[in-house]
Amino acid sequence: MSGSDNNTENLRTFVQIILDDNILPGELYRTNKDIGVCIFVHGSGSSRFSPRYVAEVLRSHGIATFLLDLLTPQEEQVDKVTRHLRFNIDLLAKRVVSVIDQFKKDSTIKDLPIGLFGASTGGGAALLAAHERPNEVKAIISRGGRPDLVNSEILKEIQTPTLFIVGENDPGVLNLNESALKDLGSQTKQLEILPKASHLFEEPGCIEKVADLAAQWIEQHLTNDHES
Repeated sequence: MSGSDNNTENLRTFVQIILDDNILPGELYRTNKDIGVCIFVHGSGSSRFSPRYVAEVLRSHGIATFLLDLLTPQEEQVDKVTRHLRFNIDLLAKRVVSVIDQFKKDSTIKDLPIGLFGASTGGGAALLAAHERPNEVKAIISRGGRPDLVNSEILKEIQTPTLFIVGENDPGVLNLNESALKDLGSQTKQLEILPKASHLFEEPGCIEKVADLAAQWIEQHLTNDHES
């Protein structure tokens, strides 16, 4: 880890996740009262630069954030043409699991409970990663996610508290999330439908609502675990 940047609220560290022959760049932001850490799992070709606002709100609640690129620059270039890697949630989830495993070996953060925030196809990857590491992942947020990319039998086995956030004007994805909610095995699960919001939540006030919902959910479940 190298390249720290201090301010009054958090410390940024540039992190390289080594996976096989690939190096995935990321940024870890700590707060002055970390109650846990949230890993952002991006889908549909978005990068670690996309969810800045949501991450800032989480940090205001004392939640450290880790923003990373799940595809290498070379893979991103290929995916812009083929659009197939963003739908390969087995690959994306494997990389998220690698991040979780490396965090648990780092003495400075290994004791922090972990939450996952997945967007679009990243929502499916977050669910699959939680299934692979059920003892490590304590909360999931899926924003405009694609839980349908996860086998229904696997969904039934997931016990992690999960919040689906979907826009009212994203009917296709909404239907997929309603179906997945029924399959999801967790007893702590919820679907929030945001009025007037489309898939990217670009309408006025929508991303702010997403951030507030995510912060409340993550804080509640990471704090519950931290105190148990």
